Parts: sequence; structure tokens; C-alpha cells
Amino acid sequence: DPVRVAAARPAADPPGLTFARGGFELAGLRPALVRAFNVLRQYDESEVADAWHTVTGRLAPGGLLVEGTCDELGRLGSWVLLDATGPRTLTLSTKLTTLESPATLAERLPKALIHRNVPGERVHDLIEALEQAWRSAAGYAPFGPRQRWLRTVEAVKESGWPVQDTPRTWRHGYLTLPWPAVAPR
Repeated sequence: DPVRVAAARPAADPPGLTFARGGFELAGLRPALVRAFNVLRQYDESEVADAWHTVTGRLAPGGLLVEGTCDELGRLGSWVLLDATGPRTLTLSTKLTTLESPATLAERLPKALIHRNVPGERVHDLIEALEQAWRSAAGYAPFGPRQRWLRTVEAVKESGWPVQDTPRTWRHGYLTLPWPAVAPR
């Protein structure tokens, strides 16, 4: 959007930060990191893989793409981490003090997964496992949402999900899994 680029340009501090007009081809730049949130939501699911390929093909060697979606206030979100080989992980993120149910995370799945939250798909199984563990962890609610979330993630991991990171990360409302654990069938 030329208006947004023009408005942002005075805040740039090249070479540390550069604003340029472009699309998935990255305006001819080769950044080490691209963060694209709430971009692919407006595209058809069939266009996601090509967009990922275009962006990752233009990254600097070893570069990463973080592609996902979040709500307007950043309370719920999720993202896929990709490199030149493709998707690596899925991370779910929530502001624990506002989390009513892990099922609400399904509303903010990345485009590649949002339409896959149906029986028979891995991401649906994950959301169901989180929801069941959340209900089972209701006894932790008096100790606060953080304790309930920690118990939820621990239970999901104990049930066989390849949850990454540690409770130190989980306590901030994050849950990361390898992409093959949730990839569309």
C-alpha cells in the first residue's frame, strides 16, 4: 500500500529498517526475517503454498518467514515458522488472562490450517486435545489461568503430542509443535 509505505518511511533507519512497496516477491529485497500476520487470511487456501514458496525463495540464506494471524488486540494468535525447506513449526499464542477456552484459538489459525479444523485433520485433533485437557485442568483455575494452562499443555504433551519448548515458555501462553504434527492430511 503506497500510502502506508509513505507514512512509514520517515520512521525507517536504513540499513536497519527499510520500507518498500512490494508483495510476496519482497520488493527485490533479501531479508533474514519476514513477519506476515493477517495477510494470507484474505487469500484462498489454495494460494498459501505458492505464497510461502515465493517469500521463502527470496529470503537471505538461512532466512525465516513467520506467517500467521492474530486478533485485533493480539490476545489470540498462531503462526507457522518456515524456512527454505518449508514449514517447520506451528505456534499457538494466547493472553492467558483472557483465555476462556483453548477452542477459541481455532478462530486464529493460519490460513493453511483454519479450514482444516474438522474431524479427521491433525489440527482439529490438537484443538480437541487442548480443550479436553483444559476441562480436566479446571481444578487449577483457582490458582489462575497460567497454572491451568501449564497443566493443560503438560497433559497434552503427556498424551503424546510432540510439544516443544518448556514450561518456562508455556507460562507465557505459547505452545509450539513441529509442523508434521498438525500438517493437513
